[in-house]
Amino acid sequence: MHKPGRTDTGTHPLLILISSGPHKYREYLLSAISTRYRVHLIDTVEPTWQSPYLVGNTVVSSTDLELVSAAAFEIASRETVQGVLSWDEARVHQAAAVAGRLGLPTTPAEAVWRCRDKHQSRSALALEGVPQPAFALVGNVEEALTAAAGIGYPVVVKPRAAAASFGVSLVRSPQEMTECFGFADQATVPHMPDYNQAVLVEEYLDGPEVSVDSVVVGGRVRPLFVGHKQIGYPPYFEETGHVVSHGDPLLADPLFLDLLQETHTALGFTEGWTHTELKLSSSGAPKVIEVNARLGGDLIPYLGMAASGINPGLIAAAVACGRDPEIDVERDLVAAVRFLYVDHDDTVIDSVEFDTAALPPEIDQAVVLAAPGDIVSPPPRGLLSGRVAFVTAIAAKVEECEAALDAAAAALRVVERDRTETR
Repeated sequence: MHKPGRTDTGTHPLLILISSGPHKYREYLLSAISTRYRVHLIDTVEPTWQSPYLVGNTVVSSTDLELVSAAAFEIASRETVQGVLSWDEARVHQAAAVAGRLGLPTTPAEAVWRCRDKHQSRSALALEGVPQPAFALVGNVEEALTAAAGIGYPVVVKPRAAAASFGVSLVRSPQEMTECFGFADQATVPHMPDYNQAVLVEEYLDGPEVSVDSVVVGGRVRPLFVGHKQIGYPPYFEETGHVVSHGDPLLADPLFLDLLQETHTALGFTEGWTHTELKLSSSGAPKVIEVNARLGGDLIPYLGMAASGINPGLIAAAVACGRDPEIDVERDLVAAVRFLYVDHDDTVIDSVEFDTAALPPEIDQAVVLAAPGDIVSPPPRGLLSGRVAFVTAIAAKVEECEAALDAAAAALRVVERDRTETR
């Protein structure tokens, strides 16, 4: 059902947003976009926190392409729609398909799906000789054992079309493969496609992992900021934090920039925002891990904005509407985020809070995610859902950010509830 939203002058372009994502992770994007665009939200549930930023909303199953398409055409029948946007991994394909049907700027839907399906990504990159790990697609543990023997241990085992490191683990031996295969094969991510062969076995690359958020216009890739990923809870790959800067040396490295361009060209990505993950392996040139057809998660674009002044929401909206994005660098700082967890599985939360007096001035946000009564676990049982809080910091140097995050983590107070009270 379509519902009107706040009254406005109607002078700003109308942008359809498909799903807003979680409040505490994505509000900064919607807030910024609403200052220059009229936003109509298509989502599965009625808006709550989103309402002040909207001119209207439609409630349909936002993963059903035909329902979303019908809703978008109904909106377009009443007034001119200038763009369609989504930063939700499970809805980026729908957004591209709807934009294409409306004749609006977009990367072709099949290329967006090529990014979602990691096997299609790997195959397209291999066809063009883009540096990446050796890989094999498998459907059961026996095939995985054969593939790992051919690639050579250790290997990375991951779901074909998940996100946020769900189901990803490092496997060092046939015995570990037998134990860990089910973690990837049975990963449950909402709206993940169902494949007969649903697991990738990949060469393990040592060295740090980085992410690059880029804007792509007319097939030309312009990277905006680099995030250095922090990983915890081995052998799993839980993303426990990120450090982002606009002035990262990689952004001036010709080989790195060429690789980004070659990657997007091979995948057929022509318009929009991407979040590319690469490994800086010790064996030489960086290699591509994956390309996501959306803004980075885990507050990475927020960190890029804090570090540089570049506004990711406005840039993504501009490109979706066929406008030249304004990329204004106002500062050259470092910003970082750290996610905080409990120590034990099935911890029942009584309270979570920060000792605000102990937070250093570099701390930008100290946000509680868990609520009283929640039952949370650290990885691997609790991945994104296991986070009880996060903190962000902004400073001139990486070391200053890290010290501030250490202090903020020490200032977190988690009180556990006796499990007998919940029975």
